[in-house]
Amino acid sequence: MNVSLTLKFNLAFVAVFAVGFVATGIVADRVLQQNAVQATVHDADLMIETATAVHNYTSEQVTPLLATQIKYTFIPQSIPAYSAVESLLAIQKSIPGFSYKHAMLNPTNPRDRATDWESDVIRRLHDHPDLPEVIGERDTPSGLSLYIARPTRVDSGKCMECHSTPAAAPRTLLDKYGPANGFNWPMHETIGAQIVSVPMSLPLEQARSVWRTFMASFAAVFVCVMIALNLMVHFLVTRRLKTLSRAADEASLGKLEDAQFPVRGGDEIASLAVSFNRMKTSLVEALRMLDA
Repeated sequence: MNVSLTLKFNLAFVAVFAVGFVATGIVADRVLQQNAVQATVHDADLMIETATAVHNYTSEQVTPLLATQIKYTFIPQSIPAYSAVESLLAIQKSIPGFSYKHAMLNPTNPRDRATDWESDVIRRLHDHPDLPEVIGERDTPSGLSLYIARPTRVDSGKCMECHSTPAAAPRTLLDKYGPANGFNWPMHETIGAQIVSVPMSLPLEQARSVWRTFMASFAAVFVCVMIALNLMVHFLVTRRLKTLSRAADEASLGKLEDAQFPVRGGDEIASLAVSFNRMKTSLVEALRMLDA
């Protein structure tokens, strides 16, 4: 089966492009997915740092001012963890999927009690005290979510004023939350975690959208390049070779006067035409000598 030079060129070009297209698609998808995860981690880091800043501010500046007030009325706003959670509630309401929780295994406030998966994260931090944080992913009703958890440890004796035993705790604290929870916390051990959850559905969808746009642009560029190369091959190679082929056919049939080998440019095809012209001239002279 005769296969034209143009078809061979196009088949080879398409094969090379197909391999490159698939490889580029895989690499681009992985890079974009990694960027989406890194962007989500950055958002989670920002949120947990904000909560930590509020926690430290309350602990250093608000709690000392209300130290005597607890003898008469327990004010939850004086508790650093409570202030951090309340401060970030506005973000959770305005951006669905975002959440911050100061999860505890044995909390004073029932809303801080860890769920099953949060308890697993806290136990992991407890069993590996060298871990500064745990980053993971989990499925939620709203889609895939990324979480960052940082351990909470009791390193200050001030915390034990309210969390050692019910007998030592302020009466106002017991009146509000009762004596059943939030006591006998061990010193210097992980008893809870700051956990931030950030939805990944939007970053992942943006990554997929960018990937689709990139791959469509890549395919469009390929089509344009292929058209341009086909035109170049046609005008610079195929058409000129056909002209030389027709002239060579005329010469092979003895029509030397009709055989014209045009010389254009200084490339390899032009050199071939010059060689054919020399061969034609030599053949004409040889025929004249034979006739003589």
